[in-house]
Amino acid sequence: MHESTAACHGLTRQSVGGGHGNRCGRPPTPGRLCRFHGSGYGQHLGPAFAKTHHVTYQGEGQGAYGLAHLIAAKKLRTDVFISITPGPIKVLEKAGMVSKAVPVASTAMVIAYSPKSRYAKEFAAAAADKMPWYTVLEKPGIQFGRTDPQTDPQGQNIIFTFLLAQKYYHQPELVQRVLGPVENQKQIFTEASLLTRLKSGQMDASSGYESAVKSLHLPFIILPDEINLSNPAMAKAWYDTVHFSMMVDGKTKTLHTQPLVFYAAVPKDAPHPKLGEAFIRFMTSKAGQVMFKETGYNPPKGGDLS
Repeated sequence: MHESTAACHGLTRQSVGGGHGNRCGRPPTPGRLCRFHGSGYGQHLGPAFAKTHHVTYQGEGQGAYGLAHLIAAKKLRTDVFISITPGPIKVLEKAGMVSKAVPVASTAMVIAYSPKSRYAKEFAAAAADKMPWYTVLEKPGIQFGRTDPQTDPQGQNIIFTFLLAQKYYHQPELVQRVLGPVENQKQIFTEASLLTRLKSGQMDASSGYESAVKSLHLPFIILPDEINLSNPAMAKAWYDTVHFSMMVDGKTKTLHTQPLVFYAAVPKDAPHPKLGEAFIRFMTSKAGQVMFKETGYNPPKGGDLS
């Protein structure tokens, strides 16, 4: 699953009829589960739920906020909406489309590194808490990669992580020393290119979501909750103490972070709300959580959004 997007599911029972596909911008065709977004749910949870509840499904991906606005505008009907961070859920709450969202999984910011890097031993030592991880990133000639903060939430989240690290480790100017300017084109790559370069050894280290890095079997450095953005309990007192500004559509915008928790909700106009609720129960069940863990996701954190 690419955490910068959301999941949207439409569910119908097989006994209703077969159907011939779905553009996923329309109400679900009978006998289909229309879902946006992918790897984690699609490879394991979706098929498992479909088998036990006698439904089928189809998937497609879109950005979390874009998808939320489509549902809010009633241009898209779905049975379950799943998104990382509370932001897109808040869009639906404001539109009166959902009254509650349930945390189903979480992830965290990590520093992934290439086993082919000339500093691989130092990174491994940092991963074992034998030396500060940020000192390795300041080694001569280190190639660090991240995604574009203009287009990808992960690109924003790594900046928040470093801003929090400055405070947590008492390291003034850490952001400038390692990342440089917000939009440092020497470090910015697409997510797919970033991890491919890392795996091939073209890059020493990169930002990453723990779930995505685990799925590619890359070594990584676990960061403390104080800087990895994974813990909703730290949001108001700690995460919210940092922010940064950047130009968005020609205007200066101040950005704030949100905990990296996946929330699921059944919109009020869901075609099959009972099936939607059943899917959420399945995701939070013991079996569902085992499947999340198998694909690199962490348990849900925090309470319901309502």
